[in-house]
Amino acid sequence: MWMSAWTTPEKLRAKGIIGMNRRNIHYIGRYNDRRRYPLVDDKLKTKLLAQQHGIKTPGLIATVSTQFQVRHLRRMLEGHDGFVIKPAKGSGGKGILVIERSLDEGVYFKPSGSPLKARDIERHVSNILSGLYSLGGSPDVALIETLIHFDERFSDYSYEGVPDIRVILFRGYPVMAMMRLSTAASDGKANLHQGAVGVGLDIGSGKAIRGVQFDRTRHDHPDTGKKLAALRIPGWRELLLMAAGCYEMTGLGYLGVDIALDRDQGPMLLELNARPGLAIQMANGEGLLPRLDLVEGQPEGRKPEERVAFALKHFTRHSELEPQKAPIKIPA
Repeated sequence: MWMSAWTTPEKLRAKGIIGMNRRNIHYIGRYNDRRRYPLVDDKLKTKLLAQQHGIKTPGLIATVSTQFQVRHLRRMLEGHDGFVIKPAKGSGGKGILVIERSLDEGVYFKPSGSPLKARDIERHVSNILSGLYSLGGSPDVALIETLIHFDERFSDYSYEGVPDIRVILFRGYPVMAMMRLSTAASDGKANLHQGAVGVGLDIGSGKAIRGVQFDRTRHDHPDTGKKLAALRIPGWRELLLMAAGCYEMTGLGYLGVDIALDRDQGPMLLELNARPGLAIQMANGEGLLPRLDLVEGQPEGRKPEERVAFALKHFTRHSELEPQKAPIKIPA
């Protein structure tokens, strides 16, 4: 295990690992204006802001903000075979309901094949409105979005869910990335704490570096057996450019950007997080600190293209998932 219970603080510091306190005080506290938090804590505001900046997001079918509207849900969903319902102010994937297909009789099917009736959907939306899944339990709004049809090249890397890519952005520079793969243990959700597989991605190429599940190294997907070493994200530079553009969009200096790959439309922004978790360091097998220090010394005012070019050059790594070739020795 890369970070066992016996790891000492000295060893963690040597690896450049940052903890919650340093993240909160030195980066979030210094670089994130709290007045801008609503732009990312409310998914509806994020979506509307992204549209203004030309950043693609899943299509919005409807919003539900009152219990009166709940009674008209079935009519709102007519003509949509699949859709996603999520709380505007939810966090950690809580309250997200994915419907893969539906029948005219008012029967809806989750990716697992489990059926739901219209009243089940209505109950779920009512729970969202009551604040069951929102930050602080405040009243919420339900967003109904079009279903993302993820790229078939990743079909063996996920179980009953859409894999997503988390990019940590610091002062607009992509500094670290990972792909989160849903599993049976995570109930089809891309949540590492629930058992999803985290795959560290090389910023320089979009190739897999190492995989972890439940804090232990993995070389394959636990449900499909697919080898993680073969994973590589297509259109990697364009994906990083989308992520980098979220700095200008929000004005937040320390940011988690979650992106999914749609088979038809390419990268699509799912959500933003002003307090991204630190498990990405485990997935990458190294700490954020050296990269954050390097970016902190860079001048202000660089464009997204320049920031991405800097990241591609300075944050490249070799994969731990496949054996490295020994250097060729030239005889004297």
